[in-house]
Amino acid sequence: MKKLEETAGFLQSQYSETPVVGIVLGSGLGSFIDEIDVEKEVAYGDIPNFPVSTVEGHKGKLVFGKLGGKTVVAMAGRFHFYEGYEAKEVVYPIRVMKLLGVQTVLLSNAAGGVNTSFRVGDIMIIKDHISFFTPNPLIGKNMSEFGPRFPDMSEPYNKQLIQKAKEIAAHHQFDIKEGVYTAVTGPTFETRAEYKLVHTLGGDVVGMSTVQEAIVANHAGMKVFAMSVVTDMGIREEENVITHEEVLEAAKHAEPKLAIIFKELVASI
Repeated sequence: MKKLEETAGFLQSQYSETPVVGIVLGSGLGSFIDEIDVEKEVAYGDIPNFPVSTVEGHKGKLVFGKLGGKTVVAMAGRFHFYEGYEAKEVVYPIRVMKLLGVQTVLLSNAAGGVNTSFRVGDIMIIKDHISFFTPNPLIGKNMSEFGPRFPDMSEPYNKQLIQKAKEIAAHHQFDIKEGVYTAVTGPTFETRAEYKLVHTLGGDVVGMSTVQEAIVANHAGMKVFAMSVVTDMGIREEENVITHEEVLEAAKHAEPKLAIIFKELVASI
């Protein structure tokens, strides 16, 4: 807790306003920062006790400013379990956001499509998740300053925010999906058999992030909204191979729609 308070104190010395919304940008979605009226940027490497992002497509800075009339803090680049971080390090920024005053967290990611009706470039609102394949970030001594030992997860993604996002998408005539996100550790893309397993379990997309952050945000009493950009299709007939470059390219094309939804969603909060 001491390290978290030290980090939050440093950031408050850099930016005095209280952000009410925290945003985490996934692979290839960092350009969303351009939508924010930026008032302060802090590189991860300059923040005490903060991990540093190592993955292409993740810029590695914390951005403070205004979006939709609200004060926000955005992570341009997140941390992943597959980079070698412990689960508690992956979620460290979410807890810092809580200490800064954030009440609502918006998460985004690039994910592999498992639902056979999905296509590359689709955007999916996450209504629920499956997290059995990744370590739970709450394992260990409970941080009672944030929340209870056994937090309820019956509604990990806020229904009101989901409904509002659907209304925004309908207003702009965006085709939007809704489904279940299955989290895996990565960094390998899934085998065909693994994709079939996820499909059988009820997952609509599969990815290597987001769920640990959502768990910790719920534990701390924050509202959570999350969206996936479908950047590749896992269950497919042809013998194609997935590359990280293709994932980034697909995310870039879908980003404008995600930006509009996030921006208007923040304005409605």
